[in-house]
Amino acid sequence: MPPDPLHTAFLFPGQGSQKVGMGKELSEADASARAVFAEADDILGFPLSRFCWQGPAEELNETDVTQPALLTHSVAVLRALQARRPGWVPGAVAGHSLGEFSALVAAGALEFAAALRLVRERGRLMKEAGRRQPGGMAAILGLDVEAVESVCRAVEAETGRTVQVANDNCPGQIVISGDEAALATALERLNAAGAKRAIRLAVSIAAHSALMAPALESFAGAVDGAAIVDPRLPVVGNVGAAPLRTAVEIRADVKAQLTARVRWTESVRRMIGDGVQAFAEVGTGDVLIGLIRRIDRSPALMALDAPATLDAFLV
Repeated sequence: MPPDPLHTAFLFPGQGSQKVGMGKELSEADASARAVFAEADDILGFPLSRFCWQGPAEELNETDVTQPALLTHSVAVLRALQARRPGWVPGAVAGHSLGEFSALVAAGALEFAAALRLVRERGRLMKEAGRRQPGGMAAILGLDVEAVESVCRAVEAETGRTVQVANDNCPGQIVISGDEAALATALERLNAAGAKRAIRLAVSIAAHSALMAPALESFAGAVDGAAIVDPRLPVVGNVGAAPLRTAVEIRADVKAQLTARVRWTESVRRMIGDGVQAFAEVGTGDVLIGLIRRIDRSPALMALDAPATLDAFLV
């Protein structure tokens, strides 16, 4: 039997989960998924589906392509699931960073076409902010978020440059983001403080940090112009790690998300505390499933991204 809808949450992946071939098998087998990719190609005016299915990876990994690609694949999986089991609705949804926009589509707060235009603009503005204020990101393994945050604050105070916690992904995995010089100093100190590993990420922007501030005004205007409505089910937001129940709350969360940390550990614990007993990752890969295993081993976990996984979920 599929999990109980009321005690199941759908999760949607963010940037970093993309891979060449994403959605190809599902689109070949499922007309509803194929239609989502075709709609995205038409709206964007370039062959997003080809980049997703065939690459090249360098093109797919460009921020302003990656963001609409991940949204499109997640919504394609969602539509394929809905075609198989009409009326099956989870008790809550959440997305990691960019994935929050997929969650908004799943919750009925934002139509796919509007979400696609919004994340395309989000990616463009973030890329431009990265050009204006270059920076980077790094994953810190083996230290808790309080220890990492303390080091970042000390480096900021000493250097006058930005470095901050960007993602609290799970216990022992924290991502920091900021100016290159401050980031390098923070990495040295975090290694000295006992980090098991400090891994530079292959990104050219300092997402979820103050260096994204140049994108805020234009992105806020795009969010205010988007047709966002009250969601039909709870959307657990990244910034507050709490359910967003109105369009006003949603707009505030997705705007703040550009420069604020992703509180993923807190978000997952909130959903479990609210009664979620199963999580399904809807879209590319199983990164979020891996994080949840580090947060709490009690929920049932599944990744949905291909015909076989969808069919198994509904048996």
